[in-house]
Amino acid sequence: MATFSDRLGTTIAAIATAVVPQQGSVGIVRVSGPQAFAIARSIFQAPGRQPWDSHRILYGFVRHPDTQATVDEALLLLMQGPRSYTREDVAEFHCHGGMMAVQQVLQLCLEAGARLAEPGEFTLRAFLNGRLDLTQAEGIADLVGAQSPQAAQSAIAGLQGKLAQPIRHLRSLCLSLLAEIEARIDFEDDLPPLDEGYIQRQLQAVSAEARQILATADRGELLRTGLKVAIVGRPNVGKSSLLNAWSRSDRAIVTDLPGTTRDVVESYLVVGGIPVRVLDTAGIRETEDQVEQIGVARSQAAAAAADLVLFTIDAQAGWTADDEAIYQVIQQRSLILVVNKVDLRPDLGTDFPGTLTYPAAIATVVHTAAAQQQGIEDLEKAILATIHAGATQAANLDIAINQRQAEALLRAETALRHVQEAIAQQLPLDFWTIDLRGAIQALGEITGEEVTESVLDQIFSRFCIGK
Repeated sequence: MATFSDRLGTTIAAIATAVVPQQGSVGIVRVSGPQAFAIARSIFQAPGRQPWDSHRILYGFVRHPDTQATVDEALLLLMQGPRSYTREDVAEFHCHGGMMAVQQVLQLCLEAGARLAEPGEFTLRAFLNGRLDLTQAEGIADLVGAQSPQAAQSAIAGLQGKLAQPIRHLRSLCLSLLAEIEARIDFEDDLPPLDEGYIQRQLQAVSAEARQILATADRGELLRTGLKVAIVGRPNVGKSSLLNAWSRSDRAIVTDLPGTTRDVVESYLVVGGIPVRVLDTAGIRETEDQVEQIGVARSQAAAAAADLVLFTIDAQAGWTADDEAIYQVIQQRSLILVVNKVDLRPDLGTDFPGTLTYPAAIATVVHTAAAQQQGIEDLEKAILATIHAGATQAANLDIAINQRQAEALLRAETALRHVQEAIAQQLPLDFWTIDLRGAIQALGEITGEEVTESVLDQIFSRFCIGK
């Protein structure tokens, strides 16, 4: 397999915009590498005396170099390295949208000497050429895949270096401490005694800041993958009405007949900046109907896989034996009890009097009247409170680390703790340096200062082609 240095010596090309039939007015083919400008000159003809200068737009035609057949009327943007995304020479053909134009232009670029870019290879080159660090590269991927404004803002924070800066600061402090300790090992007789109290205080400060950043991991996971919520309950308690009221649509069929919903119905929402995938499930009950049995089985599977269950009951009927049977199955899940159709029970009020009973273990209860569009705001507040209950606050940091970054940061924090234990046990200085180097390496993996090619392959393989 070609090494990264081998890859950098080649010229790559790919379609950099989404290709959808009959959709989009503009499509971009990006070419990067030492032959980018030569390839552009071989297939693009700019009428008149337009200067082929860097960072200027040329108007013209993409033509087949042998037949001179016109492939597209297009614009060409030339960006001479290092003033480009990859820090290499880059040529971008801005073609008509759709499928055929960009695909034919890409094919001409490949025939002229470029090779098809691998997923994320343009951003990989930007990283290898020093334009981006690894956290910024991952921020780009997060921005492309953002499902909410908050997820996009978190990605932009990473792209702006707001994660790399504190990580580099921590690594710099660790390097300084390592230098202090190793100096005492090599030149013990020439230097004053090591201030162990100072070393311990510095290690504690670095550990505390590492834990603070690590506390953003759960938020990052929510912003990237979203929350899966299942609306569960027996038939005819208003689950589909709740989904329709919440999503402000008619995604689910609503009737007075029990068992109307036979399959899981999905809707995608954003609650407090967090993407939420809502699953309206079939009513869970004993039934002889084979189709409904399949729906019930899928409902149970959806509840088991959900991050949060909205256990919905009918305020008119109260807590029934069927509700109790369902609760026994789902009680280990994170759940909110939704008492629906409260408009038909005016005696309930807002204080949950004893006329409606339910298990005391259920901590969060929300009143709704889905058919009347009531209680949805309270439901969203309860969902957000459940998500953040017990979560460590991250000191208003606007960053949100991903799983890879969290794993590396956890290794760094663990190594720092081992250094403090070595100091407390009065172990020789050599033992201190082993774990301190481990912390430095783990912190370097986050920003890419210490990272293997296999890790880079794993990271950038998740990118789309053309990015």
